[in-house]
Amino acid sequence: MPSPTTDRATVSRIIRARRSIRHYRADPVPADLLHELVELALEAPSSFNLQARSVVIVSGEQGRKALTEATGGQPHPQEAPVMLVFVAESGAWREDRADVWETATRLGAWSPRFAAFSPQDARLFHEDLHGRGLGREYAVKDAMIAASFLMIAAEAAGLATSPMNGWDETEVKRAIGVADRDDLHIALLMPLGYPAETRRHPGRRDPSLTRFAETYGVRS
Repeated sequence: MPSPTTDRATVSRIIRARRSIRHYRADPVPADLLHELVELALEAPSSFNLQARSVVIVSGEQGRKALTEATGGQPHPQEAPVMLVFVAESGAWREDRADVWETATRLGAWSPRFAAFSPQDARLFHEDLHGRGLGREYAVKDAMIAASFLMIAAEAAGLATSPMNGWDETEVKRAIGVADRDDLHIALLMPLGYPAETRRHPGRRDPSLTRFAETYGVRS
């Protein structure tokens, strides 16, 4: 079994090596690998473990064409064999999530008492969020964490990604068949495939400029 030091070095190398790729080879992503990557993405934590985020895998020509139009003709969805759409579900707390409580209890992660109170606690929390107009924001945060997990997992598997934020949400929702769902929101689009280009690291600012101690602006 790899030592914690080895694991840390591997994760560090993968994170530092990942680049956003705009051009992709046409080679298909094996279905078993694709499903494994999505499963790893969905291992990401979420508020109350409601898992209020989903991933739509778009690999058909028609779907990728629709996403190309939704992104203003950018090359990513035209070339990548797979487009992943990360969907935030701001109304998940209203749905039956009994499987979440039951699974956590069965695995011994939650006590029966904690699980019993979780649905009510989640409802009260999200009712307050929606009352303050923050329901969408919280759901998008959960979806973005999942997207970050996938980018790292894809890099480790020799695949490339690029988080896309330049798209028309209405058109994306229409492309994946949820144009009429006000409780669903597009958090991110992500092409996935084998890179057809090599991109250099553009560098990052000196950490001392963005790492603060206790108070924003106070350098650590």
